[in-house]
Amino acid sequence: METLFRTDDSWSNLVLRIVLGVVIFAHGAQKLLGWFGGNGFSGTMGFFTGVMHLPWLIAFLVIIGESLGSVALIAGLLTRFTAASFIVIMLGAIATSHWPQGFFMNWFGKQQGEGFEYHLLVIGMSAALFIAGGGKWSVDGLIARWISGRQRDERDLRRSKEFKAVG
Repeated sequence: METLFRTDDSWSNLVLRIVLGVVIFAHGAQKLLGWFGGNGFSGTMGFFTGVMHLPWLIAFLVIIGESLGSVALIAGLLTRFTAASFIVIMLGAIATSHWPQGFFMNWFGKQQGEGFEYHLLVIGMSAALFIAGGGKWSVDGLIARWISGRQRDERDLRRSKEFKAVG
């Protein structure tokens, strides 16, 4: 269990976590709350299930993953799980929508949609966080230290009992 939460005090992971979390939060807020010109929960669910023909559960998990997952990522809570979720979401977005548009975003308005360069960046940043953890000032780091402390206390208690039994 400690492995899920283990991290170091890296500033770079803190920066990755916050920047990625803020960017994904904006997209999640569009889908969940209708902020920043988004369609909100019912509009996004309608688009995902009606137009894209995604199963209801997948559509729901994408919306929740981007909105609540981004907040968890900023806090450094369940960083590896959230990063893995973002990788799955972005691979799904590429496969279902963005691959036919090619690599580049629609900078000049000549494509029907957006390419997958943004999604590739999210995948790369998420992969780095999945490998290394949340870094400095993460809730995961606090949890890992707490788990490690409990394991150390239990080990010391066992040794103490063994010592008393021998003595």
